[in-house]
Amino acid sequence: MNFKMNANRSAYVSAAREVLGESVVQISRDDIRQISEETGLPSPQWMTSSMELRKSRGLFWLPNEDGTYGTDKRLSAEDSSKVYQAAAESVVAMAPRAIEVLEEQDSYVPEKFVGYVPWGNFNTIRDVVKSKIFYPMFVTGMSGNGKTLMVKETCARLNREFVRANITIETDEDDLLGGFRLMNGETVWHDGPVIMAMKRGAVLLLDEIDLASNKIMCLQPILEGSSIYIKKIGKWVHPKKGFTVIATANTKGQGSDDGRFIGTNVMNESFLERFPVTVEQTYPTNKIEEKILNNELLKNDRTDGEFVLNLVKWADVIRKTFMDGGVDEIISTRRLVHIIGAFSIFDNKMKAIEMCVSRFDSETKDSFLDLYTKVDAGVSVEELTSKSEEEDEDEEEINDEGDF
Repeated sequence: MNFKMNANRSAYVSAAREVLGESVVQISRDDIRQISEETGLPSPQWMTSSMELRKSRGLFWLPNEDGTYGTDKRLSAEDSSKVYQAAAESVVAMAPRAIEVLEEQDSYVPEKFVGYVPWGNFNTIRDVVKSKIFYPMFVTGMSGNGKTLMVKETCARLNREFVRANITIETDEDDLLGGFRLMNGETVWHDGPVIMAMKRGAVLLLDEIDLASNKIMCLQPILEGSSIYIKKIGKWVHPKKGFTVIATANTKGQGSDDGRFIGTNVMNESFLERFPVTVEQTYPTNKIEEKILNNELLKNDRTDGEFVLNLVKWADVIRKTFMDGGVDEIISTRRLVHIIGAFSIFDNKMKAIEMCVSRFDSETKDSFLDLYTKVDAGVSVEELTSKSEEEDEDEEEINDEGDF
């Protein structure tokens, strides 16, 4: 096998073997990053984008200076033939069809969230992620209080890779660790998010973990920081330095007695014991929540400090009433952000609030709207009626104009 070479490619090959050793015939993405760090050479796109040089997922043949690849240049033709025959037999033994892997991204570092306000347990999460020590954490708290975003933003600010696995009752070993997928008529091995995070030394987020069934127990050895043997392909995967696990949940793994979080399950005690610490996330303070909402307005080139202040007061009263058992629903920080988004579009406070609380039953919705008019003396529920009449008039005008 021969690959077209030029002076730049040959120079890269020489540099790669100086860093990794003269006997190297294949390199991984980690090797490429190491070469770039030590030599200052850019990533070899000519290699990583070549189907000809791709050996498997994240693994590439390193050609010789003359363009030959797939063998150690020090092996004789006879020895090389034996090596390839043995490799082919090994692959066949591992699976019934051709085994490949799907191409992965160059980086899984998330983008920073514009306007994010650090608060609550942010510093705790940051310290763990920054240390690169394997230290699983269980983050629990009410819905919509920023648990997932906090973990993601921590990774973004620390330039750490972040892999998110959304857990449901149907999630099983195949979803988490990986499995064979049918592509173009061939059976293709695809790493699951857990294996991908282990190999890359990334932060693995197990989102909504309390929705899982007992199939999540396949992660027991991983939560101990151990390597794992993938039976389907007969390979061991060892966690790279920096790999750790953070789980988020609305409960503490004991189910939801009040029925608020339907679908959450009582989790295995031995599984929960493998999380050294549990972090309880509350809703932000009023001052922090004001900053969050003001930042959301600024994204749309708007400001309305009075509206933000009233929204935060309104939500605070509802939360206190909820904790006292006076209402069955709550206004989360996420819902306040939704209201700000609707206000930025429709430029009508009551319409924005009404649209975003319509998910609740009629009685709760009406009581929440009425409460806001008491917090903000400048608005009334009647605004919704007058606004609806204006919309009806607009619709009539559109109908009179005909189709467009």
